[in-house]
Amino acid sequence: MANPLFDTLFGQHIGSDAVFLHLPGNETLTYGRFLQMTAQYAGLLTDFGLAPGDRVAVQIEKSPQSLAVYAACAQAGLVFLPLNTAYTADEVAYFIENSGAGVVLADDAKRDALAPIAERCNARLETLNADGSGSFSDKAAAFPDTFETVPRDEDDLAAFLYTSGTTGRSKGAMLSQANLLSNAQVLLKEWRFTSEDVLLHALPIFHTHGLFVATNIILLCGGQMIFLPKFDLDQVIEALPRATTMMGVPTFYTRLLGDARFTKDLAQHMRLFVSGSAPLLAETHIQFEARTGHRILERYGMTETNMNTSNPYDGERRAGTVGFPLPGVELKITDSKTGETLKQGEIGEIEVRGPNVFQGYWQMPEKTAEELRPDGFFITGDLGQIDADGYVSIVGRNKDLIISGGYNIYPKEIELLLDEQDGVLESAVIGVPHPDFGESVVGILVALPDQDPDLEAIRKNIGSSLARFKRPQKLVVLPELPRNTMGKVQKKALRDMFASTFTTKD
Repeated sequence: MANPLFDTLFGQHIGSDAVFLHLPGNETLTYGRFLQMTAQYAGLLTDFGLAPGDRVAVQIEKSPQSLAVYAACAQAGLVFLPLNTAYTADEVAYFIENSGAGVVLADDAKRDALAPIAERCNARLETLNADGSGSFSDKAAAFPDTFETVPRDEDDLAAFLYTSGTTGRSKGAMLSQANLLSNAQVLLKEWRFTSEDVLLHALPIFHTHGLFVATNIILLCGGQMIFLPKFDLDQVIEALPRATTMMGVPTFYTRLLGDARFTKDLAQHMRLFVSGSAPLLAETHIQFEARTGHRILERYGMTETNMNTSNPYDGERRAGTVGFPLPGVELKITDSKTGETLKQGEIGEIEVRGPNVFQGYWQMPEKTAEELRPDGFFITGDLGQIDADGYVSIVGRNKDLIISGGYNIYPKEIELLLDEQDGVLESAVIGVPHPDFGESVVGILVALPDQDPDLEAIRKNIGSSLARFKRPQKLVVLPELPRNTMGKVQKKALRDMFASTFTTKD
């Protein structure tokens, strides 16, 4: 193929009158019209002087136009770099400078803050707003609605996604055409998507989940998307009767369960609910099935690899696990220090290899060598285990491992116990500095509505199930846990918050 990613995902729909996007206000956008806009954008980006392999950084709100920029980059052979819309100008400055982006697209409201940064980095700054207005779309309107697709190889880069940077500077994960395409093709088969599907899309599209999983699958199968700007409970409940599938983060599902309008009748026609980006509590699994009759399908992926594992479409979707390695993906559990493969059931570092695994970190050969082995296995940084039936469970992040008095403590084990206690909605367990033990355990709890957890009773209850060195030395109740935009608990923020718990005198 001349351009595997564009030809396979987008090219098949050129000229099609089939509906692609359902937008707020009962508007629709066909595949054909979407790709005419894409062609105009590709023409403009090329006119700016960008050549295949150049980077386009975008910090724009979710809209059909922002999705068309992704498609235009694919068609013109450019590298698409989506950025979290919550990033400040100072944070964006690093991404522009590090990536060497030739063009930066931003909301009009951010133009003044980003203009000096773009000028310093010798990048062209254009604007594109959520309603489709802006200097970029104005200029694109003068270009033809057809564009000759730029030839690319499957190993050529298609996108950069920057990691969250919880330790040190964010790293630009380089994703090739084959990385993105192969993953979408596997998921399409595993999750049984067809052109009859209508996906309820309320995720952001600056992230793997909303862009390279949800959107790419729909493009591949020729289905439709109800394209909501964000997760709004009222809008989601109103849209559900028109959908067949939904992908979300755990917060989506807990909020739905908290609303009496979300009933079995409302969800009866749905084919599939998928959850990812953060762990789904077993309690949520149970409540969701009891309410709707549907069992949420949980899967596991990350910035550098897209999706690695999935619970089965047919067969048991086991709560607390992320299922089995996807076809073509190899997964093993290794000793973090030696790299040796561990026995089944043992906890260790998850390593994966397959066509989904990224090409390395942009301009960081040392970091790439640390995390991407010569044989192609990627050291994920996640701790996990494989049970006797082959289901993979995520125990936590390697950096979240607590070492107290020389003993390894896995937070997930303690969190599962805390989550079961009376009055507790959810929990997070962290290790903080301790003068005698190196680290000690702190349990942070969030109470159920109108509940006041009895901390002393909780201590006694979990104490009978935990060795002394694993027991939290302190339990704290917070109104909520700090999370990122994809719903992941930010344990670094918690460690910073409670860092002096045992090292300062009361």
